Amino acid sequence: MKALVTGSRGTVGSILCEQLRANHIEVITWDRQEVSINDYQIMEDFVKAVNPDMIYHLAIASKPTGTQNETWKVNYEWPGELAWIYRILNIQFIFTSTNLVFSNYTAGPFTATSIPDAEAGYGFEKRKAEERIVYQNPDAIIVRLGWQIGNDSGSNNMIDYINQQIEKFDEVRANINWLPACSFLQDTCGKLIEIGLKFDPGMYMIDSNRGWNFYEIVIALNRSHGNHWKVIPVEENHIDTRMTDERLSMLPLSNRLELRSLV
Repeated sequence: MKALVTGSRGTVGSILCEQLRANHIEVITWDRQEVSINDYQIMEDFVKAVNPDMIYHLAIASKPTGTQNETWKVNYEWPGELAWIYRILNIQFIFTSTNLVFSNYTAGPFTATSIPDAEAGYGFEKRKAEERIVYQNPDAIIVRLGWQIGNDSGSNNMIDYINQQIEKFDEVRANINWLPACSFLQDTCGKLIEIGLKFDPGMYMIDSNRGWNFYEIVIALNRSHGNHWKVIPVEENHIDTRMTDERLSMLPLSNRLELRSLV
């Protein structure tokens, strides 16, 4: 079996490629410097040459290159084109989206039938991409992800954020009223593979947070990382961005962290 992966050097993509190979699935990566996303025929020819059984589309506009309307091109137009290519070639298309398709004006936990309402920025672009993918390829799989938790810094995950706050302020101010959608990278990627291999087309939500606020999560991460961080609880706006999907049986955060109610 062969999988084509976009965004293979990103936070989720790098771990997904490792796990795909561990599951004896051949991995082909899409390098945008070698395969242009600005020419439909080049993209279709590349996919035909690779001839994968599935594609995991994780790439986003993370590093500006100076292209006009770049985030819209990468986050909206490209996945829409890929959805059509994979439809006509009859290849499984798995698109990773985000819980940010929901604005802070609505409260979770969100389900696969909740109506996205983001009206600006990255969440809006992903929301519109979801709509276009469903139109272009009704057999696509869309998977919404929350904030990812890695073991170390080095990518755009929760540990990076915490370390950046420590470097800048010597402390982490963590909102006790925020229940974030989040999961560990290893669990996320394992579930993405399972979805790609075993699940029907449709919308899915990956989230391991059963009800812990951000302060509790940071305290638990601090404990597992040697208690080197100064963590300050703060009371800010009530925000619940969690997602729930009973079909997926995601492992809870407590599977990897010692979580105790602290506030």
